[in-house]
Amino acid sequence: MVVSGTDTGARMRVLVYSDNADTREQVRLAIGRRPAADVPRVEFVECATAPVVLRKLEDTDPAAAIDVAVLDGEASPVGGMGLCRQIKDEIYRCPPVLLLVGRRDDGWLATWSQAEQVVSHPIDPVALAESLAELMRRRVAALSG
Repeated sequence: MVVSGTDTGARMRVLVYSDNADTREQVRLAIGRRPAADVPRVEFVECATAPVVLRKLEDTDPAAAIDVAVLDGEASPVGGMGLCRQIKDEIYRCPPVLLLVGRRDDGWLATWSQAEQVVSHPIDPVALAESLAELMRRRVAALSG
């Protein structure tokens, strides 16, 4: 991970978890290559199962480090809210998490899950890109400070 979002070679690895391929595609399309001009380009790491998410987050290779995670709260059989809570408790220096919830009223569950940002379904591309960009900025600041 590089510190400057204006560096053309800068990349941040964003994990996208959902059992639904369409949801993963909606997230990718909403974010694009770069969710904001002042953040690095995005390299997507897609996961359809919770065990793969855990493996990716536990990988100690710096080149494979995940910078931000986007978890689908509606995923099955392991929902993103419970998975978020688990990784926040178990993963050392867990990256920030953006949680996709089924309804705005699920915000209290997102708080319980310890997610840093929440966006509700159906996915609003602008809200998703803005929320992810904020988490990316925080991650760059945390890693450079």
